[in-house]
Amino acid sequence: MSDDIWEVFAVRYAEHQRKAADNYIGGDPHDVLQPLDYFVWVIRNDKRTFVVDTGFDQPVGTRRGRTVITPVGEALKRFGVDPDQVEDVIISHMHYDHCGNVDLFPRARYHVQDKEMQMCTGRCMCHRQLRFSYEEDYVVAMVRKLFAGRVTFHDGVSELAPGITLHHIGGHAMGLQSLRVKTRRGFVMLAADAVHLYPHLDEARIFPTTYNLAEVLEGYETLKRLASSRHHIVPGHDPAVMKLYPAASSALSGLVVRLDVDPKV
Repeated sequence: MSDDIWEVFAVRYAEHQRKAADNYIGGDPHDVLQPLDYFVWVIRNDKRTFVVDTGFDQPVGTRRGRTVITPVGEALKRFGVDPDQVEDVIISHMHYDHCGNVDLFPRARYHVQDKEMQMCTGRCMCHRQLRFSYEEDYVVAMVRKLFAGRVTFHDGVSELAPGITLHHIGGHAMGLQSLRVKTRRGFVMLAADAVHLYPHLDEARIFPTTYNLAEVLEGYETLKRLASSRHHIVPGHDPAVMKLYPAASSALSGLVVRLDVDPKV
């Protein structure tokens, strides 16, 4: 495999049962359940492995009413990724469900957008509505990693490795970043929370937790421009991902799916 071609996987670790109306600004006319899934992602080739986001731990999940299905560390180990050996972790943004399990990757360098650290350590956190999605202990842990020399900041667009670029999208959070990954099927966009669910992208609708509405909508267009096609965009919380993409192996069915192959569309 070429050094700039990567395999990409979604690892499902938790879920939340909720009404469709809770997933859109302005609600939804359909009185149905529209649950969220919670993922971390793995990008790898023969040379390197990157983990994208670190999920939340059981105590935070319990307090926030989320159901942990498989703890992130256990899920990664079942997939053959040893957290103790991971050297690079990309944090899409610092909301609680993306940067927890703070001691899980002892060797890793963390990659964060400048604007996200600015948001979660600055005046935005004076407002309860904005700080609700952040966990104090998780933010403090990242500051400690910074002082330990384990954080690399990015500003806008960065090439992390040949075939992997980080793209500041904003919108959902001030410093939200999505990833463009070159795979054998083309350029896959790991949207993270730039898109929560496919209907957000396809119908130009917006998830209620939002820092900047215009940036969300512009972000949809950026994702479409950077991806090889609409079917190369992977949303951050849609349970459909587990149905559209094949399991990484029969033993990992329901836990890990492969995103560098074509989905069932």
